[in-house]
Amino acid sequence: MSVRSRLALQQKRRQYRVRNRVVRDSHGRLRLSVFRSNRHMYAQIIDDSAGKTLVSASTVESEIAGPGGVGGDQDAARKVGQLLAERAVKAGICQVVFDRGRFAYHGRVAALADAARESGLDF
Repeated sequence: MSVRSRLALQQKRRQYRVRNRVVRDSHGRLRLSVFRSNRHMYAQIIDDSAGKTLVSASTVESEIAGPGGVGGDQDAARKVGQLLAERAVKAGICQVVFDRGRFAYHGRVAALADAARESGLDF
């Protein structure tokens, strides 16, 4: 098994482990799922019982990215968290469970979570 495939397998296992723990302990709350790539951040609030995305925000949107289109820094992650929380509050969502996926709660992921908390989401 190559190093790259072993790393991909470890990431998938970590993602499933974290997601299963979050869904198991959520007690029916909606899930705030985060995905981070080198260039962008994506966040969405998901209703697992219905299998639908209710609210989403990302750095791909023109509201956040601006003219440069760069979304791979902590400032952009904060903007995504603020925008997501504003949209969620407008939709009547105030309590969620945070799903960091395979990413460590550090840097951009933590910045997004902190901004979402400050903007009105409870988790």
